[in-house]
Amino acid sequence: MRFVVSRLGFYLVAFWVSVTLNFLLPRFMPGDPVSRMLSQSQGRMTPEQVDQMRVLFGLDERPIWQQYLSYWQSIFTGDMGVSISRFPTPVTEVIASQIGWTLLLGGTALIIAVVVGNSLGILAAWRRGGVLDSILPPVLVFIGSFPYFWLAMGALYLFGVTLGWFPLRHAYSAGMTPSWSPEFIADVAAHLVLPVTTIVLVSIGGWMLGMRNTMIATNSEDYIVMAEAKGLRPSRVMLRYGARNATLPATTSFGMAIGFVVGGALLTEVVFAYPGLGYQLLAAVSALDYPLMQGIFLTITAAVLAANFLVDVVYVRLDPRVRVS
Repeated sequence: MRFVVSRLGFYLVAFWVSVTLNFLLPRFMPGDPVSRMLSQSQGRMTPEQVDQMRVLFGLDERPIWQQYLSYWQSIFTGDMGVSISRFPTPVTEVIASQIGWTLLLGGTALIIAVVVGNSLGILAAWRRGGVLDSILPPVLVFIGSFPYFWLAMGALYLFGVTLGWFPLRHAYSAGMTPSWSPEFIADVAAHLVLPVTTIVLVSIGGWMLGMRNTMIATNSEDYIVMAEAKGLRPSRVMLRYGARNATLPATTSFGMAIGFVVGGALLTEVVFAYPGLGYQLLAAVSALDYPLMQGIFLTITAAVLAANFLVDVVYVRLDPRVRVS
């Protein structure tokens, strides 16, 4: 329990630091969103409107400490301001409308990559030197060396444009209304195949190699030798004794990956015009939409910290050595 409390304190301090940096960075950058809107309006905004916009975006002439306190208050109340690029939509509504698609894309790709990659790593380490261990790792590393957008564009051209097997863009076909109908779910799944496959191909090699190396080290432990000497089935030794202990480092990596899923696969979302936080973040940066950028950064930070804290809690349950220490 003391370990969990100490980790919670660490993550609270990290969250405070990230929120403070999130507050300061836009204010240290040259220019501000109101000046940009004033230049785009070509002088049609009155001084009163400019002052109101500065108050709306938290860029008024109040002392910096008062703005800082107001920023914390807005975080606790869920008021992250108004998006400039999608004015007058609140930032929370913009994020809420995009985060579901990001979680669907990133979560699906992460689960497939983790399950398939770790399974291949376990088999490759258990049959070390075999065909699977000799051929698959270098092939997956070679594929993983390509950037996301290159594979995404290649898959889009081959399977979308040339063969016409899968849709080219967005999360569902134009004209369809989001619902839980089988037709809409099937359409969303069809749009999901190419971007998910792209992410899985790039990331699966890392999961396989990580599990393979850990599994090889685990196979040399005394309890593995004892289990084999007792005459247990090889499959039971591999899964119950070897893989069960080798998955501990992968648990930490999985928790970190869950947090970064919220950030979205930026380049993949851009290539496929997939609605998500990554695609929305690029639009916010292009439009100098500081409130939306702050809201997305804060969401990503909170997700990463929360995911890592949950992994620490799970790790205590999985590894008795942590509880003893």
